[in-house]
Amino acid sequence: MSNPSILILAGDGIGPEVMGEVKKIIGWYGDKRGLHFDVSEDLVGGCAYDKHGTPLHDDTMAKAQEVDAVLLGAVGGPKYDNLDFSVKPERGLLRLRKEMDLFSNLRPAQCFDALADFSSLKKEVVAGLDIVIVRELTSGIYFGEPRGIITEGNERVGINTQRYTESEIARVARSAFELARKRNNKVCSMEKANVMESGILWRQVVTEIHDKEYPDVELSHMYADAGAMQLCRWPKQFDVIVTDNLFGDLLSDAAAMLTGSLGMLPSASLGAPMANGRPKALYEPVHGSAPDIAGQGKANPIACILSFAMALRYSFDKGDEATRLEQAIEKVLADGVRTADLLGPEGGKPVSTSEMGDKIIEALDASL
Repeated sequence: MSNPSILILAGDGIGPEVMGEVKKIIGWYGDKRGLHFDVSEDLVGGCAYDKHGTPLHDDTMAKAQEVDAVLLGAVGGPKYDNLDFSVKPERGLLRLRKEMDLFSNLRPAQCFDALADFSSLKKEVVAGLDIVIVRELTSGIYFGEPRGIITEGNERVGINTQRYTESEIARVARSAFELARKRNNKVCSMEKANVMESGILWRQVVTEIHDKEYPDVELSHMYADAGAMQLCRWPKQFDVIVTDNLFGDLLSDAAAMLTGSLGMLPSASLGAPMANGRPKALYEPVHGSAPDIAGQGKANPIACILSFAMALRYSFDKGDEATRLEQAIEKVLADGVRTADLLGPEGGKPVSTSEMGDKIIEALDASL
């Protein structure tokens, strides 16, 4: 049997640095756990534009369709701000999501005990937090037509269309319910059914899927703006939140700061099963390319490493090994190891990107 395949797209800014630590950990799993992967690498984002004149070459897109999982670092940077919208680095990422049909975006927000004091919220509000936001990723207002900037009379008008089909809502709802069954069996669906027809349909379809297929899962509904407020008030009331593309973008970034740093948050974007039964999948940290610290060894690699842990769990059916990696990270943090973004008011000497990776590998060694 051939090894599972991974395509690494490190991208721009700090992407290559944090992905370098992931590659070290992939190597550790091969050497110490007998988990071998066929790893290839290619370009996405600004670096792809620099070489090919496009943020995602067709050959790279074809590779992404064939592998078992794609690991992506980050894309973008100020040097590309003046490019035409069609070739901006972010268009490469959007193309991957759209053409791989990665409709279900899983964004965990977990607060490690060692970092509970680092959140801007009170410790008792965030300590022990472990929720997942399931964001619909390939439809909604980011993809709806018509869109664009037109002229009406003597002024410009910007147009974006919020559009969802019944089947698009149903499949992401199923993804959320299936995930909830593996966790605490509770889903909260968020939309704006009070002012948007797409929200009315969203609530109807989610309810229908629940009643017909997942009656064992507790389902609640909440307007997305109220949900944002409740995430800041008492986030531990939630387990799995399912929502549309726009609200998922906003709510997951709000949830990110509950944990204290964007450098801690991974994500998984999943699609329909392939012939081998594995879902098409792309894993990436939630943070951006951070060009202001690129190349300085200051970046926190944990979000990217946790994204690989999600790949172990969701693409390779190695949940026990994913837990091993997550526990290694938890131990390192409990030991007080910090990159610059995790230093509190008391300060201290931060470790570098590579030193954090080395510490996590030491903790993995200790787990054997």
